[in-house]
Amino acid sequence: MCGIVGATSERRISSILLEGLKRLEYRGYDSAGIAVIDANGQLDSLRRVGKVQALVDAQASAGTNGTIGIAHTRWATHGGVTECNAHPHMSGSELAVVHNGIIENHEHLREFLKAEGYQFDSQTDTEVIAHLIHHERKTCGSLLEAVKAAVRQLHGAYGMVAMDTREPETLVVARSGSPLVIGMGLGENFVASDQLALLPVTHRFMYLEEGDVAEITRTQIRIYDQQDNLVEREQHESDVTYDAGGKGQYRHFMLKEIHEQPIAIRNVLEGRLTTDSIASDTFGQGAEDILKDIEHVQIVACGTSYHAAMVARYWLESQANVSCNVEIASEFRYRKSFVHPNSLLVTISQSGETADTLAALRLSKELGYRASLTICNVGSSSMVRESDMAFLTRAGAEIGVASTKAFTTQLTGLLMLVLAIGKHRGMSADKQAEIVAAMKSLPAKIEEALALEEAIETLASDFANKDHSLFLGRGDQYPIAMEGALKLKEISYIHAEAYAAGELKHGPLALIDEDMPVIVVAPNNELLEKLKSNIEEVRARGGIMYVFADKNAHFGSDDSLHVLDVAHCDPLIAPIIYTVPLQLLSYYVAIIKGTDVDQPRNLAKSVTVE
Repeated sequence: MCGIVGATSERRISSILLEGLKRLEYRGYDSAGIAVIDANGQLDSLRRVGKVQALVDAQASAGTNGTIGIAHTRWATHGGVTECNAHPHMSGSELAVVHNGIIENHEHLREFLKAEGYQFDSQTDTEVIAHLIHHERKTCGSLLEAVKAAVRQLHGAYGMVAMDTREPETLVVARSGSPLVIGMGLGENFVASDQLALLPVTHRFMYLEEGDVAEITRTQIRIYDQQDNLVEREQHESDVTYDAGGKGQYRHFMLKEIHEQPIAIRNVLEGRLTTDSIASDTFGQGAEDILKDIEHVQIVACGTSYHAAMVARYWLESQANVSCNVEIASEFRYRKSFVHPNSLLVTISQSGETADTLAALRLSKELGYRASLTICNVGSSSMVRESDMAFLTRAGAEIGVASTKAFTTQLTGLLMLVLAIGKHRGMSADKQAEIVAAMKSLPAKIEEALALEEAIETLASDFANKDHSLFLGRGDQYPIAMEGALKLKEISYIHAEAYAAGELKHGPLALIDEDMPVIVVAPNNELLEKLKSNIEEVRARGGIMYVFADKNAHFGSDDSLHVLDVAHCDPLIAPIIYTVPLQLLSYYVAIIKGTDVDQPRNLAKSVTVE
């Protein structure tokens, strides 16, 4: 959520800032703004509610430009979606600030600043930061020192950038709990909340660590750590590519990313599997020595990643013979938990910056875990840098807010973890070879699942006037039912719930009627006959069923039972395969409903605040 872009240069930078904001639109936002110091040394700003394009149009008319500036896309937390609440926030005519995160003691600071004579024009916590820095600037010799003094008084999370007309070539940035990256150019430097924003202007980056404050000019970068020591941060050359207009032949990024799953999973597998097992360096140098000691796995994650974790629990316990707990990160970090001996803490996150999951990782370092592993799509992220081991999913940039290829590549990585732990816990060579063969079949099996697209598009019309739905699954398909329900509610705004099918008698049957479509995932596994009984319970009460079933499961369609045959696959990889038709269903229902598929209301791609 929320995007930051800043630049200090010899050239005019408004177009760079606005292009950066466009590249961050996938994160989710509801307003956007820009501030520059113009050629006359004046602070000039524009803010607009809605899409970045509205800000682009306003900038073209106003001619806002300069060689130093900051820009922001806001996802509302404190205060509604209004122009006065949009960033950047100003203090006086000299100072401007953009900020990601939440300041928990903003009310106390607001009262203090009001007593000092400051007037507030917004309901945001960010305006508090602007006035606080301005207040400190009165007694500090520089913007850098004023920001250092201000952040010592802030409680909460922030990634912020400040600029001051009295230092018209300087940006000062600070990071605590919200990511920031510095991009280095020739005679110019940049800052952003995500390196994707800066790829048109640089591929050289430095990542700020927790507690860092940095002073950035056209020619110099000075970084101070949490103890106020001048430090050097490692430079990285990025090979990431991203085409902001890269939907290709597809109507939406989400549909493109659904169809990219076969190649994304090929990328995950490449170089990581041998003929009959997993490569020893798959989880990094030294991972083998850690994994051979593991007796328990604790997974923490949020949202879609939590559903991947729930599938992994079935796999780890049934295939690798190791106990596993799964917990939502926001719950894990706020309760007293028991740490089993030789436990591995696994965090899962597409961005590697998910606030609650990152906080859980940091907490785990105090709790006595044997080691930590993150499964993530962004190699430069905080979780990758702070974990003992990291597995990169290689999914490529995922722009649609509703996760698709990130989810299936996470599942693939988790199945590799099952192999890596299992071979140290008595998994036979034949079983390892069987899992490897199943994983190598994934790209082709997903392509077969994608062949259902036309039939699913036709089926989706049945949901045009529906407001509620139920998803059912058993065993490791229950989390896939949960993921299907999440996708449908995320992008079509239809209320959807998922249940383990055996729970029908314990309440959900009361909801069944002809207006409540029931979607079932039914691979041909040991629970199929139990699932068929659950389906009959729904049919007997007038429910309309949509069953995604193994073509060998012998379902017959009628007016109340619509069956889509899914190609047969190894039951072990069925959770990954059956995800794909549910993604397509949610997409085509959203098309019928006329919603914003790639940027659904109220949601953000990367949740970097608690």
